[in-house]
Amino acid sequence: MQKPTHSIVDKLQRPLRDLRISVTDQCNFRCRYCMPEEIFGSDYKFLPKEKLLTFEELTRLTRIFVSLGVEKVRITGGEPLMRRDLPTFIHMISKVGRVKDIAMTTNGSLLAKHAKALKEAGLHRVTVSLDSLDDDRFGQMNGRGFKVSHVLEGIEAAAAAGLQIKVNMVVQKGTNDQDVLPMARYFREKGHILRFIEYMDVGNSNGWRLDQVLPSRDIVERIHREMPLEPVGPNHYGEVASRYRYLEGKGEIGLISSVTQAFCSTCTRVRLSAEGKMYSCLFASAGTDLRAPLREGKSDPEIRELITEFWRHRTDRYSEERLSNTPEITKKKKVEMSHIGG
Repeated sequence: MQKPTHSIVDKLQRPLRDLRISVTDQCNFRCRYCMPEEIFGSDYKFLPKEKLLTFEELTRLTRIFVSLGVEKVRITGGEPLMRRDLPTFIHMISKVGRVKDIAMTTNGSLLAKHAKALKEAGLHRVTVSLDSLDDDRFGQMNGRGFKVSHVLEGIEAAAAAGLQIKVNMVVQKGTNDQDVLPMARYFREKGHILRFIEYMDVGNSNGWRLDQVLPSRDIVERIHREMPLEPVGPNHYGEVASRYRYLEGKGEIGLISSVTQAFCSTCTRVRLSAEGKMYSCLFASAGTDLRAPLREGKSDPEIRELITEFWRHRTDRYSEERLSNTPEITKKKKVEMSHIGG
């Protein structure tokens, strides 16, 4: 598939096309693989309001990123729906020219309340995280005892509002891998695309081990034995999920195989944290501050040049390096996923 030609490229000739914006570092879940309770407890200090970028600042940065080739914007967190008046921000960026796609990733617990307003504000798609259909297992995994029904209600409300829906399941061997088939059956019946994500070593706090990773090929084999599958090509350059469709009837699944089948070579994503730091990789150790230039009165061309130089010097390929040097590279200190979104 041909690369976009209108965007700046990094050292590995990867174009800048996708912007992921974290609007808050807070979340009402305490998932073991992201924000374990023993670290993100009641005394954990989240970002104070004055350090968060305002919607106006985020919209200005979005406009600058779009001028450099960004076409798709994804809203993340933490849990983005914990940011007050989020539909207002969605509406603001929907007015930025050349943004073809506005999406959001959410745990779904607050989605039923906000789905209609989000759609009316200009949101196109929503990705909902759900790791099990078993209440006990899901409650243990989310760390707060939230019921599956809360998330399913959010998914149905989003569908009723006209939002496109995907569901993400992080698969952890020995924890919830027994839920692969029940999840596949359920969401095939519902008509929503389910994507299985290999358990990753995001951040520094989730106690990741390679032997807890269920390779995507094993997931495909499990499903294929009951519901035959065939591979499908990517929808676009830089798509992270390998796609498979069901041979009998409609529907498809996706596999995000960051651990066993790294896709660094086509990564087109830049991440912006809630306090305005720009990251070139989900597994980055440090970010480049954009809040200070914004609040110091730097012009759009000056900030544009800062972003341009940042991207042109990008060489990140963490997941590819992990494949060949797992014990050493996984010791690297990394920004927490809850801080910059998945």
